Amino acid sequence: MTLEQLRIFVEVAERQHLTQAAAVLALTPSAVSASIKVLEERYGTALFNRVGRGIEISEAGRIFLIEARRTIASARAAELTLAELGGMKRGTLTIHASQTIASYWLPEYLVQFRQAHPAIALSVTIDNTHNVAQAVLQGGADLGFVEGAIDEPTLSVDAIASDQIVAVVAAHHPWASGRRLLHADLLEAQWILREKGSGTRSALECALQAMHVDFDALDIALTLPSNEAVRSAVMAGKFATAMSELVVASHLRAGLLAKANIDLPERAFYMLRHPERYKTKASLALEAMIRLSQIARDETPAKINLK
Repeated sequence: MTLEQLRIFVEVAERQHLTQAAAVLALTPSAVSASIKVLEERYGTALFNRVGRGIEISEAGRIFLIEARRTIASARAAELTLAELGGMKRGTLTIHASQTIASYWLPEYLVQFRQAHPAIALSVTIDNTHNVAQAVLQGGADLGFVEGAIDEPTLSVDAIASDQIVAVVAAHHPWASGRRLLHADLLEAQWILREKGSGTRSALECALQAMHVDFDALDIALTLPSNEAVRSAVMAGKFATAMSELVVASHLRAGLLAKANIDLPERAFYMLRHPERYKTKASLALEAMIRLSQIARDETPAKINLK
């Protein structure tokens, strides 16, 4: 059994789809299928059940998946340790981040990091908050960045930046007038929100809870899987949403969207690590870069010592 076979198995198991796994692995579906078949035949165990033209992971496959992930994580840690003996002259920094962070906050730091450490390859995967936490937990990512609350005591969770959540509507929506909204207004409106598990949705849920508004009583007309899809849908109709101001800033300036007059709290962006895994020099360098940048941004002229 090789690490390559394990990687192929894990990708197929997590997606339960040969073609999607093949695309991620940059292999042909036939090569992926052949690798799985070799494992099953060699050990006399069906890792997947063939259902029609699709596949489903078997009970044996579920058990094997746990060990396969552990083995890959251990091999990856060993590889990183050897790579770092060269003083960051080679290696890979693997990051998983939720959508808002990966699309609107993290890129500038990745550019800075790349300029400072051109020999380190950056691998970035975008997913929702829940799945990012799982990737760090299972050893698939050195660092995770999320904007949602994490109920995972195994992970180290550090607030690393702040973000403002705003409620927005299309320019022709009645809320665009700027009148102060009441709790009843929130329950009467139609909302378009991100999927369950996203940090943006969780932030709205927490904000409404603090305002004593029942989130489950909202009229959610649509649930969409990306910030951009939500933003476009809100511009097209009489709907409301809540999302990071980073996502809608340019649309607010252009008059395509308007802020609703309701105060929503700031939320934190969190960095996730697994405290029992090796902290690579590359991950520590990126963390230091982000923290120094945040400190510089938070400084006001009154705080700066000019002497």
